[in-house]
Amino acid sequence: MAHDHGGHAHNHAAGANSKMLAWALALTTTFLVAELIGAYIFNSLALLSDAAHMFTDAAALAIALAAVKIGQRPADEKRTFGYRRFEILAAAFNALLLFAVAAYVLYEGIRRFLEPSEVQSTGMLIVATIGLVVNIIAMRLLVAGKDKSLNVKGAYLEVWADMLGSIGVIAGAGVIMATGWQWVDPLVAIGIGLWVLPRTWILLKDTTRILLEGVPSGISLAEVRKAIAVVPGVAGVHDLHVWSLTSDDNSLSTHVKLSEGADFETVRIAIAAVLHERFELQHSTIQVEREDCEDADALHP
Repeated sequence: MAHDHGGHAHNHAAGANSKMLAWALALTTTFLVAELIGAYIFNSLALLSDAAHMFTDAAALAIALAAVKIGQRPADEKRTFGYRRFEILAAAFNALLLFAVAAYVLYEGIRRFLEPSEVQSTGMLIVATIGLVVNIIAMRLLVAGKDKSLNVKGAYLEVWADMLGSIGVIAGAGVIMATGWQWVDPLVAIGIGLWVLPRTWILLKDTTRILLEGVPSGISLAEVRKAIAVVPGVAGVHDLHVWSLTSDDNSLSTHVKLSEGADFETVRIAIAAVLHERFELQHSTIQVEREDCEDADALHP
């Protein structure tokens, strides 16, 4: 039997600029507190909803920064993969918390439709405008690292989406100032809440898939099996598994039965090359066999 572990060219977000992440996190968190205070003082549900969205930005930035720091800790005897799944656990917690916040905002929005409440639109407009400026600055801080780290890219997209929420609050405040329609505030809040929910669901679905070691999105297990099976010298493939350790680190393990006369090393190298070129799988464990395992039928096909 033989094993192959391809190159470990994993992106642990180590190349991300932690200083810029820290600045963006400090800026976003400070304004988050200010927006919560503004929502309370000016009685604006739209501001509260936007603050909830701003919280997702702060959480995404904190996760990215923590992943840079904690993810670089070396593996040990108890954690052989190190601490790199911290990013996934934190993201799953963030998604569950966001569902709770979005549910509250939707409930409160509907309640305010039935029981209208006066909103101080001028204060709402000022706070939302400051929020827009904060989002633009945060985006400028993150833009340099978004193409080098998936963590930073996720944080960048969160800030970009929140910028749209700030624009919505500004527009709502303008409409209230011009028309006096107080129902616009809960309408904007519900709109922001509905904007958050689909992205939150996608985040929760992706983190759950990784935690359950499901096949990574974008990879077909059937296509992987077929690609291995057609390599010269391969007579059969069984116990094939593909999973993710983190959002940007896919791994594979499989048992391969050799054809009569095929060379172990030649077949192993050929399979590893196919997996790397076609599926970008750089960490593969390939067990090469002359005969099927005794319990091959009980293993994953």
